[in-house]
Amino acid sequence: MGHRWEAPGPADASGLPLDGPREACGVLGLCVPGKDAARLAYFALYALQHRGQEGAGIVTCDGAIAHIHKGLGLVSQVFNEENLSHLRGHLAVGHTRYSTTGAPRLRNTQPYILETLAGPLAIAHNGNLVNAPQLRRELLEQGVGLSTSTDSELILHLLARARGSWMERIQEVMPRLQGAYTLVVLTQEAIYGVRDPWGLRPLALGALDRGFVLASESCAFGAIGARMVQEVAPGMVVRVDAQGCTQAQGMAPYPRAFCTFEEIYFARPDSVLNGRLVHQVRQALGRQLAREAPADADMVVPVPDSGTPHAIGYAQESGIPYSEGLIKSRYIGRTFIQPTHHLRRMGVAMKFNPLPDNLRGKRVVLVDDSIVRGNTSGPLVQMLREAGAREVHLRVACPPIRYPCFMGVDMARQEELIAAHRSLEAIREHIGADSLAYLSIQGMMAALGAVDGYCNACFHGRYPFPGPIPYLALQEKEALSTVWGDPR
Repeated sequence: MGHRWEAPGPADASGLPLDGPREACGVLGLCVPGKDAARLAYFALYALQHRGQEGAGIVTCDGAIAHIHKGLGLVSQVFNEENLSHLRGHLAVGHTRYSTTGAPRLRNTQPYILETLAGPLAIAHNGNLVNAPQLRRELLEQGVGLSTSTDSELILHLLARARGSWMERIQEVMPRLQGAYTLVVLTQEAIYGVRDPWGLRPLALGALDRGFVLASESCAFGAIGARMVQEVAPGMVVRVDAQGCTQAQGMAPYPRAFCTFEEIYFARPDSVLNGRLVHQVRQALGRQLAREAPADADMVVPVPDSGTPHAIGYAQESGIPYSEGLIKSRYIGRTFIQPTHHLRRMGVAMKFNPLPDNLRGKRVVLVDDSIVRGNTSGPLVQMLREAGAREVHLRVACPPIRYPCFMGVDMARQEELIAAHRSLEAIREHIGADSLAYLSIQGMMAALGAVDGYCNACFHGRYPFPGPIPYLALQEKEALSTVWGDPR
């Protein structure tokens, strides 16, 4: 093709070129009578590390006093034997964080904790409230001091100011929250799990001996020997304490709008979402992609690791042999050391290496889960060509992303989304592939085995909330960044 890719654009926390959606965080709650909750939380958070690499934290309670430790970096960097030993108690909530804009800051790292007349109160939150600016103004007008720029802190203060039992407080606050929120809440005696009435973000309940675990994904259960009990339904509140588990309706569920990208990209392949193993769902997406967008080629190569199950499905359906053509470094993640300008320009080469002996002279179908800005796809296509691939046909296992997300996923601004302002042919030419095809929305839903029940706003621009609210939320979020430097 003769196309020469010139990288840069937005960069991740390590300074390397950024593409692909970014999840906000993972949440965890444990009630494990007679056990060390902090140590179990550590290993469960390790299993949720893929949902956020910027910071981590754990709050525990022994029935009287709460203890907290949190910091910037990976779970393994934040915690050690010494600081875990101070986190005493059988109750715990934990969090792994991805800061969706700006540099990560310790003050925005969760969980958050307050002392109330009813005892300690701590929360961890996954999601994003589209009415956060209004709630922030209300609290400030009432004289509440805020120490972070996050919507999660707003929920903490709303719960602290509500009345009644903690269950009644949660039920009182939920109708005031518009947007995505999966919460784990720690009190002196119990852990609560809360899922928004749209069901935008996931939450699962597991059992461990006489205790219970709440987590963003079921993959956290296996790490600590727990078994999955159920997925928490939209609008539900689950309370776990030393006496057992109870559930109550926090709000009547709205039309379900589960984030499609949880199944396409975010969740770990070994997690169960909507009753199905994520790995199997991704293979189904790949098979549907092969039916819609066949290619005359010699091998199917995934963009590892997220594109691997999609590529397996594509190979199964097409009959084209599956083979590895790219090796991904498992150790490129959060780093506080910025690369030089030269290394930043190399970008993708720091994360991927080609296998020339597999690629030489071959016509390759390169399968990826998504394209957001297009920063990674071009360099990968060029890398395969330089390693000897004769043709590169790019296939994408989701529809073109044309609209930003306001519900807790960093999809970039609309002007940064390559499909928002380029035709399919213009994207193909920009990336340098011999051909390019995306999965259709109809095909995606068929592979998911659903007609509705998903939020696909990033594909078609129809949000599950009233029209102008997301855009107003974005404007005020940007205004906050001039004061705080990091609105999440």
